[in-house]
Amino acid sequence: MSGRIPRQFIDDLLVRVDIVDIIDSHVPLKKTGSNYAARCPFHNEKSPSFNVNRNKQFYHCFGCGAGGNVISFLIEFNHLSFVEAIEELATFAGVEIPYENQTNFEPEAKNKLLDLQQLMAQVATFYVEQLKTHVQKNIAIDYLKGRGVQGVIARDFMIGYAPDGWQILSPHFKNTELLCEAGMLAFKNDMYYDRFRQRIMFPIRNKRGHVIGFGGRVLDDTQQPKYLNSPETLLFHKSNEVYGLYELLKKNSKPARILIVEGYMDVITLAQFGIDYAVAALGTNLTATQLQLLFRSTSEVILCFDGDKAGQDAAWKAMDAVFSVLNDNRQVRVLLLPSEHDPDSLLRSEGVETFTQRIENAEMVSSYFFNHFTVKLNLDSIEGRAKLAHQAKPFLLKLADSFFKEMMLAKLKELTDFDVAPAIEKENTAPQENRHQKENQNVRHSLERLTLALLVQNPKLVKKLEVNPMDWQALDFAGIETFQKIVQQICVEKPTTTAQFLEHYRNSPDEKMLNALASLTILIPEEGIEAEFDGALNQLISQGRKNRLDKLQIQATTSGLSEDEKEILRNLLQLMQR
Repeated sequence: MSGRIPRQFIDDLLVRVDIVDIIDSHVPLKKTGSNYAARCPFHNEKSPSFNVNRNKQFYHCFGCGAGGNVISFLIEFNHLSFVEAIEELATFAGVEIPYENQTNFEPEAKNKLLDLQQLMAQVATFYVEQLKTHVQKNIAIDYLKGRGVQGVIARDFMIGYAPDGWQILSPHFKNTELLCEAGMLAFKNDMYYDRFRQRIMFPIRNKRGHVIGFGGRVLDDTQQPKYLNSPETLLFHKSNEVYGLYELLKKNSKPARILIVEGYMDVITLAQFGIDYAVAALGTNLTATQLQLLFRSTSEVILCFDGDKAGQDAAWKAMDAVFSVLNDNRQVRVLLLPSEHDPDSLLRSEGVETFTQRIENAEMVSSYFFNHFTVKLNLDSIEGRAKLAHQAKPFLLKLADSFFKEMMLAKLKELTDFDVAPAIEKENTAPQENRHQKENQNVRHSLERLTLALLVQNPKLVKKLEVNPMDWQALDFAGIETFQKIVQQICVEKPTTTAQFLEHYRNSPDEKMLNALASLTILIPEEGIEAEFDGALNQLISQGRKNRLDKLQIQATTSGLSEDEKEILRNLLQLMQR
């Protein structure tokens, strides 16, 4: 990046992209009237309270209050910086960012997020150097050779070595505070010490190639924990990222499929044998966010788990996330390995060709899902079929409206001889309808708040103010200065959408207030918005004139009026008599 991003480019970009398309690619949306809805990605909930409005280009959650435009969504959902969010939108729109060079531009590197990114890149390089030069390097090299790790793979994945020592990083990186914020140092007994010691280091890079965290494996299996990940930091959120995605996309930006495995070494081994489309979850249950991340690059994901009890449990737990993101354009398959093997050991045991054939024959998620129940339940009995319907229902509730959902419901009806579709539909819609009914009861707003909210939510109404300008001297109510500033700003900028206007207030003192106005519930049908604004505006102006008339009449009987004030009084009297 060589400078500031022009404001006009950001405005134009917000017109080019559609917030519904962007959010739907991350969180499947369901059309509900004029809006789109989903379960909120920013807090846990059972029924959808997250709404996206195409006209406003704005999202809002009635549950947790999250809201904003498409830039805000990418920043919050993908944990991006502002610049990274703009870059992602520009890539989506297929346009280049025309950076401006400015001598007074404050470098983005001063931003804490970028400081951390720079530090983590340096730490990753440091660990790579230790693998080459440290006096203890042979212990690490022997381990890697024993696992068959080739030099070119170690290079591609930036594999490094954290030497045995409590304070190895601090002498090389003087900023102890930043090392702590990056998760590289821990604090105990009044002492800062290296979190990773005597471990093989696997840098975890995000989709853009930034090192955001590390995974460290012990060299002696008697040590615990065997694997240690970076803690949650400003950069690293392990439930949102996977290991190996950057390296995968560097070789193929649009892979036909992505294989999800359990460990770092599984990814490394698979890559060495030419299966370079594998990634690993980071020590947590697979999440919907991780799957959404993968589905932005492919249409098929294969879950590859060890065949032991732990692997089987992990595969089933993943169904919760899988059913949250599936649609007609996405396919998930499940591959359970023999119980005594993981991908690394099985690949070395049976060879690439046989292992690849296992991948090709992986079970479709629909088949895996129903088989999970049918092998345990007696479907010849009413009780068994009732249990199947009851246990399958929570998963089917998560599915977005699609042909896939209809076919899953049809399969469930075939197995149970009972149609659960009406119950599914009722549970999907009733909570949202009831919640909105409660929200909409007794919704009353002050005239000033209603007028401003209508204008913020419908910037095209600015033409009304050009025809019937505000008499600012006549208006008198709490917050008049802010009201005037916002109205005048809209008149000057003439934004196309709510989202475009709000972007001008990002990080300003008024941002929170404007977001609240943008998400304010106004019980007026689309076709009545303009008439309602006319009425509110006229009433506001009439109230202002009356207030000013009253003040001038009182002043006339006390301190008297100037000639200009007498003229204003005469005009107001004429207007009030019309």
